[in-house]
Amino acid sequence: MEKEEQLFRKRIQELAETCFRRDVPVNTDFLNLSEQTIFHSISGMLPPVRFVLSGGFESSERKVVCFLPSYEEELLDPPYDCMKLSPVNRKFAEELSHRDYLGAIMNLGIERSMLGDIVIKDGDAYVFVLKKMSRYLSENLTTIRHTTVSVEITEQAGEILKPEFEEIQGTVSSIRLDSIVALCGRLSRTKAAAYIEAEKVFVNGQIASQVSRNLKEGEILSIRGIGKFKFDRAGGQTKKGRTVVTLLKYK
Repeated sequence: MEKEEQLFRKRIQELAETCFRRDVPVNTDFLNLSEQTIFHSISGMLPPVRFVLSGGFESSERKVVCFLPSYEEELLDPPYDCMKLSPVNRKFAEELSHRDYLGAIMNLGIERSMLGDIVIKDGDAYVFVLKKMSRYLSENLTTIRHTTVSVEITEQAGEILKPEFEEIQGTVSSIRLDSIVALCGRLSRTKAAAYIEAEKVFVNGQIASQVSRNLKEGEILSIRGIGKFKFDRAGGQTKKGRTVVTLLKYK
């Protein structure tokens, strides 16, 4: 086990123990999908406290693990804010990418672990930031490339960021993971298997390493470099015995 992973596991253990001993809410920073996989692998060995993984909206990828005290049945006060970044003058605003927003924020000295997902919609960007950094961000982020922006906390992210999908239909020899990954990425089964073996494929936020794993309806599939998909349903079969499936690709 690499030293970095050992430190991560130790930190998770310490946070869970703090919540258990002191009966206070504690949380991690934002975790990427690989870190979430590690968390799930050790969650059964932690002290008996409730926890929630939360990223601010339904299809968020980066999430915070929130350990809950005994007096909270659910997460009442998330440890992050949603910041809305808007061009001050839309007429002269550049078309800004995810990379532009992330680069400008990190150039302020804010670490990636302080940030959740960044979603661009209708010319605005919605950035999830740990509360301990949100004020600093709002006071110091004024431009993205050459575009002047305003920054404010918004409480409406859940409604605004409801997922939108592109429907994908196709046929597969089976609903094995390698077959579905091949359909999602328009890959050969061999290349799809290589993605899985390289730990580039996640199902429900956890690394999926078995090419023969059958997917279930409703499961979320994330493929690095390709996109994020929901396995919607498997239908009937073609005359050649292939299964008709429907996937929903997150836009």
